[in-house]
Amino acid sequence: QDHKEDVEAAAEWGGKALAASRKADELRGAGSAAEADTFDNLAKVALGRQLQSEQEAKTAEPTIASQTEVVDKLKTGLDQMKAKLSELKAKRDELVARSKSAQAQNQMMDAVKNIDVLDPTSELSRFEDKVRREEAKALGKQELAASSLDAQFEQLDSLGDSAEIEARLAALKTGA
Repeated sequence: QDHKEDVEAAAEWGGKALAASRKADELRGAGSAAEADTFDNLAKVALGRQLQSEQEAKTAEPTIASQTEVVDKLKTGLDQMKAKLSELKAKRDELVARSKSAQAQNQMMDAVKNIDVLDPTSELSRFEDKVRREEAKALGKQELAASSLDAQFEQLDSLGDSAEIEARLAALKTGA
């Protein structure tokens, strides 16, 4: 049974004990002491079961509190990780843009400085090759950054799974 069921069972047994006790008082007032004793015994049994249900509920409370705390910590960690990821993506995008801009400016200046009046196409093709290499390099860096972020999310997911497994094991051990 889970905690809620234990609490509900305790209340139900308390109600049964009260009803049996009232019936015993009613019978005792009517002069039926033997029948009254039977209902008093029923009330005692119900009170015993109420006490057992209350104890089971109380035993589960520390585990529930502990599991709730673990879940809250995991949620907080996940939120912090998402915020950090967002921050890192923004920083990466800014750096990629700045790098491309600086490279483009340098290439422009080099091209302007090295223009051969006799053969303008040779310098232009070298410049084009250099731009392609820089674009490929930037794309490779983006792919590396993306794969690193995927690995971080996989690690976070596995932490969440192991916490769930631990929580279920704890629930099994408490008989929930």
